[in-house]
Amino acid sequence: MKHSYEQEVQSRKTFAIISHPDAGKTTLTEKLLYFGGAIREAGTVKGRKNSKHALSDWMEIEKQRGISVTSSVMEFHYNDYHVNILDTPGHEDFSEDTYRTLTAADSATMLIDVAKGVEAQTIKLFKVCRMRGIPIFTFINKLDRQGKDPFELMEELEEVLGIRSYPMNWPIGMGQDFKAVFDRSKNRLELYNHQNPSKVEIIEINGYLDPTIDQVINDEPLVKQFREEMELLDVAGDQFDSELIDSGQLTPIFFGSAISNFGVQTFLNHFLEMAPSPTPRKSNEGIVDPLDSKFSGFVFKIQANMNPAHRDRIAFLRITSGIYKKGMTVNHVRLGKPLRLAQPTQFLAQSRSSVEEAYAGDIIGLFDPGTFRIGDTLVEDGSFEFDEMPHFSPEHFCAISVKDALKHKSYEKGIRQLTEEGAIQLFQTYQKVIEQQIVGVVGVLQFEVLEHRLKAEYKVDIRLDRLPFSYARWVSGEKKDLEAFVRTQRNLVKDRDDRLVVLFENDFQMRTAQDKYPNIKFFENSFIKES
Repeated sequence: MKHSYEQEVQSRKTFAIISHPDAGKTTLTEKLLYFGGAIREAGTVKGRKNSKHALSDWMEIEKQRGISVTSSVMEFHYNDYHVNILDTPGHEDFSEDTYRTLTAADSATMLIDVAKGVEAQTIKLFKVCRMRGIPIFTFINKLDRQGKDPFELMEELEEVLGIRSYPMNWPIGMGQDFKAVFDRSKNRLELYNHQNPSKVEIIEINGYLDPTIDQVINDEPLVKQFREEMELLDVAGDQFDSELIDSGQLTPIFFGSAISNFGVQTFLNHFLEMAPSPTPRKSNEGIVDPLDSKFSGFVFKIQANMNPAHRDRIAFLRITSGIYKKGMTVNHVRLGKPLRLAQPTQFLAQSRSSVEEAYAGDIIGLFDPGTFRIGDTLVEDGSFEFDEMPHFSPEHFCAISVKDALKHKSYEKGIRQLTEEGAIQLFQTYQKVIEQQIVGVVGVLQFEVLEHRLKAEYKVDIRLDRLPFSYARWVSGEKKDLEAFVRTQRNLVKDRDDRLVVLFENDFQMRTAQDKYPNIKFFENSFIKES
C-alpha cells in the first residue's frame, strides 16, 4: 500500500544506542535486528577468538579485538515502522565519531549493566544527548545475573546523570531468583524461563495486587517485596509524563536480558510507540521541518575503505526533509555547486543495498570521491546550512611523522582522508622553526586504528611520539589581547581550518592561563561552549 509523504516520515524512528563497554550493546542491537527480520540468527561477539563476529562490526581491527570502534548504520522494518539504528562504539577508547553520530539521531537508547550501573563512557555520551535535548530510553540489562537494587539504579541515574526516571516495567527477583517482569502500562506479567529464556509466557493480570501473581510466582517473600516496591513507586515515584520524556528530562526504564532475548521485544514495542519521528533541525535560515517537501540533509560521518577491494569512501547523510530520489541533483552548499546523487546505499553494517528513494529520518550512504566534509549540507532548493558539527576537545596527543620519506604523498593522502572522516584531529605547530604535525584523539585506541589503517589502506608506516598534553582549547579574542597571549604561549597549534588552539598538560595549567588572560575566550570545542 502506498503511504503518503507524511505517513512515510512519521513511520521513521532513527535512534542511537549508547552504553559503556561490555554492557551488552552489540547483543541488544542484534536482537533488535533479529526482531526486525534483518538477520536470521543473532550471534554475539564473545572475545577475539570467536569466529562469529557481530554484523555491526566490520573493520578488521574490530574483528581481531571483538569490539566496535566505528559507528555503523543499520535499518529494518518492524510492524509499520521503518527503523534506523545508529550503532555507536562502546569501547572505552572510542572516537569523536561516536559523539557526532548522536547528532543524526532523534532519540537514544541508554543501555546499563544491572551490576555496574552508570559507567564513565555512558556519562560522556549522555552529556551529548543532554546537550541536544533528545529523549532517552533506558534498558537495564543482564537481569538474569545478580546486580544492584532497581531503586539504587534509579537513584544513580538522578545523582550521576541528573535525569529522573519512570520504570515502564518492574522485575520480580534477580539473578538466580529472577522470575518475571511486570508491565505497568499493559498490566501483565512476562514470566522468565531459566531453561528457555526466549520462550516468554505472558499472563494478563488486574494490577500488582492480583492474587494470580502469588500462584504463578509461588515465592511468598519475593511477591511481598515486589508489592512493597510497586506501592513505593506509585506513592513516591515520578509520574509518567510524555512532555518530560520528549524533552529528555525523564527517562522511561525497561528491565530485561538482551543475551537471553528477554524483554527486548517488549522494549522495542514500547519504544516505537513513544520515540519521536524525525524532528525539526536548526539551520542558519531558521528551523527546517521534516515534513517540508524539499529535500535537505547533512553529512555526519565519512568512512573510507568499507570495502577494501574497491578502495571506496562513503559519506553518511542524514535526510532532514523531503524525499531523496535516485539520480536527483542537489546544491552542495559549502562548494556552492550542483551535485548529482547517483547511487546511494542503505546499510546493514557492510552489506549494502541500492536505494531508489528515501525520506526524512533515513540515513543514506553517498559515494564520496573527496567531495564531502563532515557537516556538509545538501539541499534541493536554496543555500541554507545546518548548524555546524561539533569538534570535541581531544584528550590524547602524538607528534606524527612518516618513516619513509618516499611515501610522503601517500601519507598526506591518508592523513587528510582520516581527518575528513573525523577519526582524528590534525594540528600544525604555530610559530615554531621546525614545523610539526600533531594528531589529537578522544580515545587512545584511535592511535592504534590510525597506525593500522595507514598501513593496511595506504601502505604507509608512521612514527607516533606521545606528547604530554591532555587538553586542547580553541581561543578567540580582540587582536591586541590575542597578540599578548600568543607571545607567552609555547604550545600553540592551528587546526585544519587555521583556527588557533592552545594545548595544556593539565587542568591547573589551563586554569592559570584562563585567570591570567580574562579577555581571551577558551572553547572546549570548535564552536559550542566555553570551558
